[in-house]
Amino acid sequence: MVKEIIKDGNKIENKKEKKVVNFEKKHVEEVKKENKKTKRKSKQKTIKIKPGMTLKEFADNVSISSSSLIKLLLGKGKIITINQSLDIEIIEILEKELSLNIKLPTKKKERLTFNKVAKDLRPRPPVVTIMGHVDHGKTKLLDAIRETHVMESEAGGITQHIGAYQVDYKKKKITFIDTPGHEAFTSMRARGAQVTDIVVIVIAADEGVMPQTIEAIDHAKEAEVPILIAINKIDLPTANPDNVKRQLQEIGLVPEEWGGDIVNVEVSAKMKTNLDELLEMILLIAEIQELKADYKSEARGTVIESLLDARRGSVASVIINSGILKVGGAIVAGLTSGKVRAIITDKGKHIKSALPSQPVEILGLSKLPEAGDEFFEVENERAARQIVQERSLQLEQTKMIPPRHISLDDIAKRFEEGKIQELKIILKGDVQGSVEAVNGVISTITEEEVKINIIHKGVGDISETDVLLATASDAVIIGFNVNLSPGAKEMAEMENVDVRTYEVIYNLIDEVQAALKGLLAPKKVEIERGKVEVRQVFEIPRIGKISGCYVIDGEVARNYFVRVKRNDEIIYKGKIASLKRFKKDVRKVVAGFECGIGIEGFQDIEEGDILKIYSIEEQSP
Repeated sequence: MVKEIIKDGNKIENKKEKKVVNFEKKHVEEVKKENKKTKRKSKQKTIKIKPGMTLKEFADNVSISSSSLIKLLLGKGKIITINQSLDIEIIEILEKELSLNIKLPTKKKERLTFNKVAKDLRPRPPVVTIMGHVDHGKTKLLDAIRETHVMESEAGGITQHIGAYQVDYKKKKITFIDTPGHEAFTSMRARGAQVTDIVVIVIAADEGVMPQTIEAIDHAKEAEVPILIAINKIDLPTANPDNVKRQLQEIGLVPEEWGGDIVNVEVSAKMKTNLDELLEMILLIAEIQELKADYKSEARGTVIESLLDARRGSVASVIINSGILKVGGAIVAGLTSGKVRAIITDKGKHIKSALPSQPVEILGLSKLPEAGDEFFEVENERAARQIVQERSLQLEQTKMIPPRHISLDDIAKRFEEGKIQELKIILKGDVQGSVEAVNGVISTITEEEVKINIIHKGVGDISETDVLLATASDAVIIGFNVNLSPGAKEMAEMENVDVRTYEVIYNLIDEVQAALKGLLAPKKVEIERGKVEVRQVFEIPRIGKISGCYVIDGEVARNYFVRVKRNDEIIYKGKIASLKRFKKDVRKVVAGFECGIGIEGFQDIEEGDILKIYSIEEQSP
C-alpha cells in the first residue's frame, strides 16, 4: 500500500494558499480569475499610468473588468466610478492587491504622494491651543501674551484677527490658536485635523475646576495632546491655587510638585504675572516633543477659519504644517483650489513665503474652505482643479452612504475585524451621584480581554459637544435619566453616532454587558485528533519529501495541524498540506489505514517519526 502511494508521489502537490483580494465574498472568485491573467501580464510588462487615466482605461490596460475593480475598491472603502481619474491612493491599492508593477510619471507621483519621504527635517515652533471654562480668563490671557511678546520690529503694528497668532520669546517662536473653545478644537479633530501640539487649560484660582474645564481636559486627553495647566487670577483675594490642584488630582491630573506629571503655572492675565514662566514651560514641553517639519516638501497646512471679504474675496486663515508656502503657488484646500495671490501675517504684513507652524492669511482661493480642511501645494492650477473635481465627485457618491461610527450592536464584528481594541464611552447623568454610580457599575463589568474607556463623564443633557467628541473619538454615548438636546439629536442622526438613554440602571448594565460579552475574542483550544507513524519517506522532484504513513489512532484530515515528534521531542509544528490514499486526494483517513501526508513548510521528515494530529477550535467565552 505504502509503495503504491510513493509511486504516485509525483502527482502529489504541496498546495499553496493563493492570495485573495480582500473584499466582499461574493466577488472573490470573479476577481481571482481575472487576477490570474493580470499577474501573467504583469510579469511581461510594466503598467504605465498616464496623467488623468480613468478607471476604465486602467481596467482595459490590465484586462480586468471595470466592475470587478470597482467592487475591489469598494471592499477597501474607496468609492470610484469608471470615468473617474485615479489618484495615488487608488493606484497604490490596485498595485498591491493585483500584484502589479505600476510606473508613474515622476512629477505626477511626487505631486500625488506629497513627498512622503522627508528631505529636510528641521525644528519648528510649537502650536498651542488655550481652552477653559467661560470667564476663567482665556481671552485675557491670550491678549496679555500677545501684547507682551510681539516682535520688537512689529511693535506698534496693527494686530488683525486671523484665528491664530505667533509670538517671540527668547528668540524662539510660539504659535497660539485662538479658538472659541474645545468645541472648535474637537470639530477640527473630527474632520481629521490634528494641528495642536500643546493644550493650555486655563482655570480661575477663585472658582476652580468647572464642568467646562473637565470637558476641555477630556477633549485634550482623547486627542492625546500634552496638557499644561494655567491657574489664572492669582491676584484675587479669594484665589486658592492649592484647591485647584486638589481638584485636578481628583480627576487624575496630578501636579508635578505633588509627584505627578502635570505642569502647573500660576498666572495673572490682568497683572501679567508669570507669563514668562508659562511660555518657558510651553517651550520646554515642545523641546521634549522634538517637533520637526520638512522644509523642502510641498507646502501643507490646516485651515483654521475662513471668511468672504467684499474687497479681497475668499480669505483663509491657515497654519503651515510642513514645507514653505510661497506666493504664486497652486493649492488645494478641501473642495476648493486656487493660486496664492497674497500671504499676510497676523500683524498685517504682506510676505512672500510662510514657514512651518506660521499662521497666515492667504488670498486666491476660488471659494471658502471649511475650518479643519487640509490644504496642500500642487504643481499647477490645472492639477489643483482636477483634484477638486475628483473630490467633489467622490463626495456626491459618499453622501449616499452615511458615516458609520461604533455602536453597541456591532462591537463584536468590529473587534473581530481588528478595527477596535476598546469600547469608548461618553457618560452623562442627571446628577453627579448618578454619574458616579453608573461609572462604578460599568467598571465592574469590564472583562479581562476588553478595555472600557470612559473618555468623558458629566452632568446634564446630552449636548452637541458630546456628539462632536463621540464623532472624533468613535465613541458610544450613554445617558442616564437625561435627554438629547434638539441640536444633539440632529447631529447624532447625521453623524450616525450611537446614543443610548436609560431610566433603569439594570437595563443599562444588561446592554453594556451583552455588548462586552460579544466583544470578547473567541477562545482557541487545541483538540487531539489522532496519532500517525511515518513508515517510509520518498524524495519527489519539484515536490519534496512525501511520507508514507499509518494511522495508529484517531483520524487525520487535510485541514488539521501536526506536531512532528522524534525521540520523544517535538521538532516541528505545522499544517497538513496534502493527504492521499491510493491515487486520490482524500479529506480524511481513520485509524487502521495507510495514507500519504505532505507537511506544509517541512522537509526534514524521517522514517519512525510520530505525527501528533490536532485541530484548533474556537469556543465562545
